[in-house]
Amino acid sequence: MPATDVGRSEDLLAELESWVRIETPTTEPAAVNRLMDRAEADLAQAGAALTRIPGRDGFGDMLIARTAGAGKPVVIAGHLDTVWSLGTLDVMPYRLDGEKAYGPGIFDMKAGSFVAFHAVRSILQQKVPTRRPITLLLTPDEEVGSPSSRGLIEQEAATAACVLIPEPAGAGGACVTARKGVGRFVLGVEGRGAHAGVSFLEGASAVVELAHQILAIHGMVDIEHGITLNVAPIWGGSRPNVIPPDAGCEIDLRVNSAEDGERLSQALLALRAQTPGCTVTVEGGMNRPPFAEDTGITVLYERARAIAAGLGMDLPKQHRGGGSDGNFSAAMGVPTLDGLGCPGGGAHASHEHILWRELAPRAALLAGLLEVLD
Repeated sequence: MPATDVGRSEDLLAELESWVRIETPTTEPAAVNRLMDRAEADLAQAGAALTRIPGRDGFGDMLIARTAGAGKPVVIAGHLDTVWSLGTLDVMPYRLDGEKAYGPGIFDMKAGSFVAFHAVRSILQQKVPTRRPITLLLTPDEEVGSPSSRGLIEQEAATAACVLIPEPAGAGGACVTARKGVGRFVLGVEGRGAHAGVSFLEGASAVVELAHQILAIHGMVDIEHGITLNVAPIWGGSRPNVIPPDAGCEIDLRVNSAEDGERLSQALLALRAQTPGCTVTVEGGMNRPPFAEDTGITVLYERARAIAAGLGMDLPKQHRGGGSDGNFSAAMGVPTLDGLGCPGGGAHASHEHILWRELAPRAALLAGLLEVLD
C-alpha cells in the first residue's frame, strides 16, 4: 500500500466535476488557461516548485511542477485540452448515472490528468518521501498532436528516469506498453474548372482525381503489418454544373515501426496525378513516432503490476493504435508506461464517461509508483 492517503473516490469525483465544468478546447487558449490557473494555484499551495511557460502558436500555457530531491526525476505528463468546443456542456452536461460519470473530456483525459495532479499534490501536502523527485507536466495541445508542447516533453524526458502517462485506461483497467506511430498529411488537387454542360471537355475534375488518390492510398493499407491509412475529411466542388477545379483530403497514417513510417511517408509525399490536367501536392509527415515495448518498459510495467496487486487491482497491459505524448519519450528510449488514467469509455463521443469508483484506486496506483520508482 502506498504511504500517501489519496482519499475517497467520492471526494475525488467532486473535485473532478469542477475540472470538467471548465471547458478546455485545444483551440481556445484562454479557456485552457483557466484550468491551468487553478491547477497552478493548488500546486503552489501544496509547495511545488512551479514554472509556467506562456503559450504560443495559438495554444494555451504549459505548467511544470517539481518536487524536491536529487537525481533523475520521475516525469508524469498529462494534458488539459479536450476535443470539445465551448458550449458543449449545454448539450452534453456533466451527470452521474450509477457507476458512471459523464461529461465532455472527462475520460480523455481530465480524469487522468486530475488523478496525476491529485497524487502529486497529496504527496506534497502529506510530505511523503519519494525515492526520486517528481516532475508533473500539464500541457495544452495533445489532442492536435502536441505541436507546441512536444519540445518540452522531450526536454524533460531526456533527463528522466522514466515517464508515466495518465491517458485513459483500457478494457479491464489495462495500461499501455506500446502505441502505433501517427502521421498526418494533407493532399490537395488542382484541376481545371469548366461548365459541366457547355465545356465539359475543357475541364479537368479535381474530384475525379481525388477519387483515384483515395483508392491508391487505401491500397497502401497492410493490416498484417499494422499499417493503416484513413482518408477524412474530404472536400471538393461547389455546384453540380461546375467541373471542380480543386479538391483535397486529410490522411491519417498509423504504423508499428519507424521504418514503416518513413517508407509510407515517402510513398504519400510522392503521389502524382493520374488525370490529365490535374496536379497533386501532399504535405505532412509523422507527428508521433512509434512507441514500442522494450525491456525497460516491461520492467516498469511489472513494477506497476506489483503495486496494483497490493491494492487488490488487476493491471493487464495492451498495445494501442492511438498515439499519445508517451510516444515521444518511448521513442527516446526512456521507459514509459501509459494508460494509467481512469477506466471508462466513449472518448471523443457523446457517451464519454468514466467509472468513477476507480478514481481513488488509480490515484493510489500512481502515488505508489511515484513513491517507489528508483
